[in-house]
Amino acid sequence: MLHIHRNLIGIAFAALVVTTGASAAKAQSAGIPVASAPASVSGDARAPYAWTDFCKRSPSECRTDTREPEQITLTPKLWNTILNVNNRTNREISAITDEEHWGVVDRWDLPTDGKGDCEDYALLKRQRLAEAGLPRRAMLMTVVIDEENAGHAVLMIRTDRGDYVLDNKRNAILPWSQTGYVYVKRESQYRTGWTSLGGAQTPTVASVQR
Repeated sequence: MLHIHRNLIGIAFAALVVTTGASAAKAQSAGIPVASAPASVSGDARAPYAWTDFCKRSPSECRTDTREPEQITLTPKLWNTILNVNNRTNREISAITDEEHWGVVDRWDLPTDGKGDCEDYALLKRQRLAEAGLPRRAMLMTVVIDEENAGHAVLMIRTDRGDYVLDNKRNAILPWSQTGYVYVKRESQYRTGWTSLGGAQTPTVASVQR
């Protein structure tokens, strides 16, 4: 389970309900990603401790290569690849807490044994998409506060049509601004480190198909 400093958990969660989830799912089934404004960063942020520990064990998963593009140019074929990887990973990995899995409060790792929690799903999705040819620099581990006011990790993919979120809670891939989350921080695209997302709040999704 991802843990965030207590004062960040206290950030007010947005309560406005919108119906974008159903429309986004419908658009995805037609192979047409919904365009939206990208997320804005607001300075440096401290990396999660468990991320730092993961990087010591798997440094190749954490390096930032500034020679890679900052965003992905979406094509129908590429969008289909992203959808397939997201769905397949959500289907294949069994959800389990770090306490149950490792006997510790928080641990980030690739779920090589088929079990993991939110950040493990995201790490595997990024690895699989990188193997499919997508630039790692455009796929960022991201920390949010979810609808239960708890810390949660997702994978944010930066594209020419906006920033999209791959989530183990749903198969629909939504624009970041339509997830109902509060955005805390994500990996930096310019150095091996993290950057703040300023606690940006997004409307609660009323209806999303899993």
